[in-house]
Parts: sequence; structure tokens; C-alpha cells
Amino acid sequence: MISQRRKVKIFFAVFAALAFLALTFIGLYGFYIPKKYASSVGAYAAEYGLDEDLVFAVIRAESNFKRDAKSAAGAIGLMQLMPSTARFAETLCQKEIDLYDADDNIRAGCAYLSYLFGKFSEKDTALAAYNAGEGRVRGWLADTEYSADGKNLSYIPFGETRAYVGKVKKFYKYYKIFYF
Repeated sequence: MISQRRKVKIFFAVFAALAFLALTFIGLYGFYIPKKYASSVGAYAAEYGLDEDLVFAVIRAESNFKRDAKSAAGAIGLMQLMPSTARFAETLCQKEIDLYDADDNIRAGCAYLSYLFGKFSEKDTALAAYNAGEGRVRGWLADTEYSADGKNLSYIPFGETRAYVGKVKKFYKYYKIFYF
């Protein structure tokens, strides 16, 4: 039979081990899905009517929070905006945008993402447009092979865009679970 003192020691040992595992898990998760630039994301997500966790998920998928990221295609910054998209976003923001400035990049990205949500009602379709371009997505919506109703995509024909939408949705889910 185990003494009361031994039971207490076992309880505290198990508690300490579980606390260590929980803190390790939290630390790793915070590294995997950080909330860098939180003040800018919070402000512009609110201004443009976006879920801030979705904005974090887009940034995580696009640049992994690297402020000076530049893609082979020429997309720049945290939210990986093309210069032509930034010029359009300047009209939405009514402000000149410096894509290498984190605050400006998040502002422009949120303005553009909000614009796309205004054009496309489904999250997957708006995210596909963010990645592949509004015109390309409109073409897919007009094709019955990819859209049954002309409003929602039933299939995303570009593998890169399909993977991108899946990645953003995965990170979005993680942000919702972890930062409840």
C-alpha cells in the first residue's frame, strides 16, 4: 500500500511533468504561430472589418512574418503584395504605401483582403483571389468546371493556389484554437 506522503510526491511529480509539457507545447506553438506586429494587425483588421486571426494566418502563410520578404514573382513584405496591387491598395487606403514598411504593408494587405471579401462572399474564393489574382478567379468562377454557381469555387485549378488556401485555413484554425 502506498503511503499518503508517497501519493503526494507522485501527484506533484506528475503535475510538474504535465506543467513542463504544457509550457513546452505553448512555447513551440507560439514559435510556430506567432502574433508579431499585433498592434498593426489589430488596428487594420478592425478598420477593414477582418478577423485578425485570419490576417495573422495570411501573414504566416505569405512571409512567415519576415518584414523584408520578396518572392520570385516580385511580391513584397509581410503580406506579399505585388507593387501593382499596392498601387491599387493606395486608392483603398488613401495613403501612399511603402511595401517594405511593416505597418504600411499590413494596412495595404488588409485593405486589399477586405476589398476581395467584398467581391467574393466565400473565404476560400477571396483567399484564392488574394493569391492568384481577382481576374483569374473571376475566370474560374465563369467556368462550370470550377464553379457550379458562378459565385463559389468548387475546385481551384492551380495547385499552388489550392495549397495556399489550405495553408491559410490551417494556420487560421491554429490561431483560433491556440489564441481562443
